[in-house]
Amino acid sequence: MNIIIPMAGMGKRMRPHTLTVPKPLIPIAGKPIVHRLVEDIVKMCGDKIAQIGFVVGRFGNEVEQRLLEIAAESGAEGRIFYQDQALGTAHAVYCAQELMHGPTIVAFADTLFKADFELDSQKEGIVWVQKVEDPSAFGVVKLNGEGQIIDFVEKPREFISDLAIIGIYYFKQGELLRAQIRQIIDEDIKKDGEYQLTTALDNLQSNGLKFYPGEVDEWLDCGNKDATIHTNQRYLEYLDPKELISKSAKIENSIVIPPVYIGKNVTLHNTVVGPHVSIGDNSSVTESRIRNGIIQADSTIENANIANSMIGNFVMFKGKANNLNLGDYSVIEG
Repeated sequence: MNIIIPMAGMGKRMRPHTLTVPKPLIPIAGKPIVHRLVEDIVKMCGDKIAQIGFVVGRFGNEVEQRLLEIAAESGAEGRIFYQDQALGTAHAVYCAQELMHGPTIVAFADTLFKADFELDSQKEGIVWVQKVEDPSAFGVVKLNGEGQIIDFVEKPREFISDLAIIGIYYFKQGELLRAQIRQIIDEDIKKDGEYQLTTALDNLQSNGLKFYPGEVDEWLDCGNKDATIHTNQRYLEYLDPKELISKSAKIENSIVIPPVYIGKNVTLHNTVVGPHVSIGDNSSVTESRIRNGIIQADSTIENANIANSMIGNFVMFKGKANNLNLGDYSVIEG
């Protein structure tokens, strides 16, 4: 089985953090979003993952090497593919057309999920969904009486279904998807100026391929700062507390209120941290109160009282604030 992970978007809603790193490499409970995604997919797959294709922009060699390491840690061969033009979701997937053969999973890298089941690889196609209160903001699926998907609708203006597509798909025969996207591109079939994956899904369904919904226990978004902080909170609650605090961390005259992730060589001094805080490697927090947030690597926090905050790498913050969103290499002294 192969996995294709499109992640070439600019992540504008996550700025300033995505000015220096692509959004899928922002950490959730100490691991990049895309690493968490790969782990969760591997967990639900009964079959061995052969190759993982990351569809990226020109992010640079360091980012690409990190992605290849993530694949290797999952027992798969990593491949890098480039999407140099933002031509839509179908086009992004097609950039990794070499991997579209046999069982294939497509998973967009701004989606995380929690589920307790194993993939039924005998089904022709699976589209993972979750019920939402306002389906008009999502692509949705419509089911027949047998629970089979009979229609895909992008952002319906009138109620059709409350089953929103979360961005993870399974195809028993990846070749069929590749051929369908090729046809869409050759015939220049666009919606809103882009080649949409839902167009390919709809055409495959019309040609007889049977899709079924796969429901998840929880759908976790990383689209903006507040959503990412919430996702970090939920992952901290899922994970084994014994795995969350590095043995090399120095905790001096401080209180840690779990769940909290503390990375390698972190120093806490006269500080209260938690609940729901992640602190990246080599960061230090002194004379502060931190709750519900993400502090990335190599940052220094002093005399702070912050909550619901997201702080980048190599940040120096001294002062008092309630709600922060600081990108990499920021310096604030109050």
